[in-house]
Amino acid sequence: MLRWTIIFFVVALIAAVFGFGGIAAGAASIAKILFFIFLVVFVISLLMGLAKGKRL
Repeated sequence: MLRWTIIFFVVALIAAVFGFGGIAAGAASIAKILFFIFLVVFVISLLMGLAKGKRL
């Protein structure tokens, strides 16, 4: 998921350089949403791993 975030960020940068403001804004917002989803999934998996480790 982090890979897709980076891809959309690069697409947003390239679109901004060539002057496509709408496409750049759309790609940047998608990248931001994917990044926050990645953070939530990462924290949940981290907490689950810690909880699983303490049961031993």
